[in-house]
Parts: sequence; C-alpha cells; structure tokens
Amino acid sequence: QVQLVESGGGLVQAGDSLRLSCAASGRTFTTYTTWFRQVPGKEREFVATIKRSGGSTYYADSVKGRFTISRDDAKNTVYLQMNTLKPDDTAVYYCAARVDYRGSYYLATAYNYWGQGTQVTVSS
Repeated sequence: QVQLVESGGGLVQAGDSLRLSCAASGRTFTTYTTWFRQVPGKEREFVATIKRSGGSTYYADSVKGRFTISRDDAKNTVYLQMNTLKPDDTAVYYCAARVDYRGSYYLATAYNYWGQGTQVTVSS
C-alpha cells in the first residue's frame, strides 16, 4: 500500500509561483510518481511525471518550461514547482503513483495510488 498526501495549493495571482508537495508513506518504491490535474466537468489531465529509475522527467506541453517535478528521497516526497502560473492552471492537482511499468505514464488509469488532491486557484 502507498498513501499519498498533497499539500501546497492555494490562491495566487497570475505570474506567481507555488510548490506542491506529495508525501508518500507505506510502500515508497514506485516506478512513476505523477501529477495530474482536473477541472470540474473536464477529464483528468496529465501534468508531469518523474521516473524512479534514473529520474527522467516528462511534462505536458501546456506546462513545459514553467513547471518542474523533483523528488527528495530522504523525505519520501515529490514536488511540483509551478512558476509563471496562469488562470488556466486553476484545477485540483492530484499526486498519483504506480508500482509497475505496464501502461503509459500519462494515463490516469495506469495508476494504483492517488492522493485526495489540493486546490490551486490562479486569479487574473
């Protein structure tokens, strides 16, 4: 079992920055740890992922160059640094983890464990 808890969301102005945290407990060896986001009425959207082996990172085109995913193994925590935030970034952000390499990293259905989400609101 892996338990994930997101934190760091809030209300900010366009152009501001936030850092989201995803703290893991229980089983912490995962293949990918990934951030998704979701707006009410829309499907869950891939944001960024970090691969356990080698630490490779991948980003959605919409956040590339603005967001950075990283990890601190000593704290069992994955971070999402979000810079130059835009109103379109407003969403509930979810941390997800998986323990296998089967399936695509950008598909929500491939993930076994999910946090409860943290709200990010960006005002114009």
